[in-house]
Amino acid sequence: MLPPDNHVHSEFSWDTGPRASLLRACERAVEIGLPAIAFTEHLDFTVWDAADRATAQGLTDRHPANQLPIDVDLYAETIWEARQRFPTLRVWSGVEAGEPHLFGASVAAHLGASPVDRVLGSLHSLPVDGRLMGVNRLLHAPGIDVIATMRRYLTEMVAMIESSDVFQVLAHCDYPRRYWPGGREQYPQAVFEEEYRAVFRALAAGGRALEVNTTSPLWSVELLRWYREEGGDAVSFGSDGHQPHLVGQRFDLAVDVVEQAGFRPGRDRFDFWRR
Repeated sequence: MLPPDNHVHSEFSWDTGPRASLLRACERAVEIGLPAIAFTEHLDFTVWDAADRATAQGLTDRHPANQLPIDVDLYAETIWEARQRFPTLRVWSGVEAGEPHLFGASVAAHLGASPVDRVLGSLHSLPVDGRLMGVNRLLHAPGIDVIATMRRYLTEMVAMIESSDVFQVLAHCDYPRRYWPGGREQYPQAVFEEEYRAVFRALAAGGRALEVNTTSPLWSVELLRWYREEGGDAVSFGSDGHQPHLVGQRFDLAVDVVEQAGFRPGRDRFDFWRR
């Protein structure tokens, strides 16, 4: 039995395009036999609150600033419709909060007005000269030291985990590997073992789950074993699908990897996998 897909985007995320569809994503989930699906739409900020840490750190803007707010009313209506149309599928609402440690007040205000079932925490950008810069662009900037940048990324991730308790799942901790110069096959995972272990210790200490993201997959059994050795207890599966046909992508392979690392299905078919 496949696990839930806990990380899916629909037309309510700013980066999905015209073919995205929450209802068609549900159809796909039912078709392939998923027990549940979480629509964790991007919650990113281009303007932030005076009480946000981003303000205190002197961050003035984000580059590129393509992010748009979620249409929360229409989103809620569509989630309701999906639950009526697909009664055998558990449909969860959610957000993927980008850099939640920098935007605590803004995230809290959003969730206070529009509560959701599931919150993911993500690190997509790093501060550079007073601006937030996407890691995908930063890795290809002229003269960049990619090893130092990745170390900085993982160090910032520890800070995110330790200073924000709003999220239940850490999404794609290997996100920069998607954009690694020369291709993701050239990514030197072993070089960053100590930094990864620091991330995993912080995550385990907070009792939160690590995501196996099958767009940017934690293919390495070794990486998941580091997580387990550092006290990690829970694993979440997420396709990070931005189109309906990507829901549950590569879950069969991801399940094999997670099992080899010593994790098994949880209390029921809707739960995280556990050690």
